[in-house]
Amino acid sequence: MSDKVTDIPSPVRLRLDAGALLSNWHALDDMSGAASAGAAIKANAYGLGAVEVFQRLQSAGCRDFYVANWQEAGEIEACAEAHTNISVLNGVRLEDMPFAITSSAKPVLNSMEQAARWRETGRPCDLMINSGMNRLGINVSELQQCDWTELNIDIVMSHLASADEDVSQNEAQLDQFANALQLVPGKRRSLSNSAGIALGQNYHFDCTRPGLSLYGGKQRPALVEAIQQVAFPEVQILQTRNLQHGDQVGYNAKYTAERDHPIAILAMGYADGYLRGFSNTGIFFKDQTKLPVLGRISMDLVAVDISDAPDLKESDWISADYDLLRASRQSGLSQYELITGLGNRYSRYWA
Repeated sequence: MSDKVTDIPSPVRLRLDAGALLSNWHALDDMSGAASAGAAIKANAYGLGAVEVFQRLQSAGCRDFYVANWQEAGEIEACAEAHTNISVLNGVRLEDMPFAITSSAKPVLNSMEQAARWRETGRPCDLMINSGMNRLGINVSELQQCDWTELNIDIVMSHLASADEDVSQNEAQLDQFANALQLVPGKRRSLSNSAGIALGQNYHFDCTRPGLSLYGGKQRPALVEAIQQVAFPEVQILQTRNLQHGDQVGYNAKYTAERDHPIAILAMGYADGYLRGFSNTGIFFKDQTKLPVLGRISMDLVAVDISDAPDLKESDWISADYDLLRASRQSGLSQYELITGLGNRYSRYWA
């Protein structure tokens, strides 16, 4: 791509609050009690930038990081200090082996086949137990088929399926994991994601694996006060116009003006992750002034009511209301979808 193209300023940008990120990690580490909190930075740190998040959290004292695959591990391991651990959650395929055996990262072994594949390397690994989620992991019933002392296991882990809810599945998974730990030797044990940390001490073990709450997610009441917003989408106004009573806005005319009033058209849409769930429900802000979304979200455009900020004009910047809990309620989308879906058209900057 030529410099002439890369120098064109984007009309959408993502302000990232470094202080909030670090505050969230420290809060989750404190909530983990005697356990140490790591950080899930898969999916490009939930869309915020894996290298930048990794470097900031590592400098703050985080020592365990979790990525999805070996491509993600390769992006950050050059920045890793000697005492930093990187775990690859999706395990190690046959195709991964040439890179994996030269990497400082560890695979999280998810099957008996992966365990056999990795055993010959003698290198460190983690082990995922299927405690009832039935996604990745080795069934407890399979554990006696292998001599696990032949593997250099660091973390024996499992994953909670419903930690954001008060359901019996949480305790059932805890019991299954405890049974598995009787059969598998490992240096450390880990069960809890962000929401699992808030379930209490019984779920903490030796290390926790927060993800969403690092980036502003609040899945349980205990997290609401402790967790700060990290990502703030900002957008430029492309045009302002004045609606007359009865004028309609956007695809399928989902908004009809009941009075004369001004609107602004924003350079943002569902291609940027501001999805259709925000149609007629989302909010933008100019300073503290609310600017409600009008009509259906388009691929590249959003209309907002600027009746309370009539001086706004082309090229002015405004901010989306993107507190994840509040935005989830506005849109009907999960907090996970909201944070990971922010598109690549945003210029990202840390403040």
